[in-house]
Amino acid sequence: MAPLTILLLCLVMLGTSFLSGIFGMAGGLVLIGVLLALMPLPEAMALHAVTQMASNGWRGVLWRRHILWRPLLAIGAGFGLALLLWSLVGWVPDKPLALLALGITPFLVRLMPARLAPDPHNPAQGLAYGMVAMSLMLLTGVSGPLIDRFFLGGGLDRRQIVATKAAGQVLGHALKLAYFSGLAGQTGDLDWRLALMGVACSMLGTTLARRVLEAMTDTQYRSWTDRLIGAVSGTYILYGGYLLAVAP
Repeated sequence: MAPLTILLLCLVMLGTSFLSGIFGMAGGLVLIGVLLALMPLPEAMALHAVTQMASNGWRGVLWRRHILWRPLLAIGAGFGLALLLWSLVGWVPDKPLALLALGITPFLVRLMPARLAPDPHNPAQGLAYGMVAMSLMLLTGVSGPLIDRFFLGGGLDRRQIVATKAAGQVLGHALKLAYFSGLAGQTGDLDWRLALMGVACSMLGTTLARRVLEAMTDTQYRSWTDRLIGAVSGTYILYGGYLLAVAP
């Protein structure tokens, strides 16, 4: 990878970790799109996993007093069960399909009927959402929009949402890294020098975002989160559709 491309990628990782540090999401959506545009899908998934583990892990440390452990355990159990099932399949999707799934999923979640409204205090829902989220993570690289919808439905404040989701995403991305490092049919070689730069950028961006999140209200947080999900997801639908249309 050319030095200028590496510099650009570091700036993207810094910016996306800053974005995720405020909203607990969206940064990962942007980053995986950039990585998919620059490298093959397995390598993109592996690098994305490392940077997101650093970003979410540091965010979890900064907000550790606000983590809700019961929903976290339920989601974690769903993650593990989904990984077990997908490891038996070992399938890796093509890039256009991954981008389309990435963009469509948030809109599908919003169309769910009211009787299925997410409740983070319900262990059964946590298990189910964890399984679906882990499946999306293995297929598209991220599952943030689905997990966000899950936590936004429970009357939690912005700090609890960001902290609990960050702790869960550390586990999810660690399992994704394991999957694309040997469990999947197509594995990716991770450039550890680039990965270390990604870790440093992710931790710096997350730290810089803390004051911004403190200054926001819960209403502002929820409003901007919805806007970001819609904008980024719509972009991926267009990009994935374009790649599918021009494919030989």
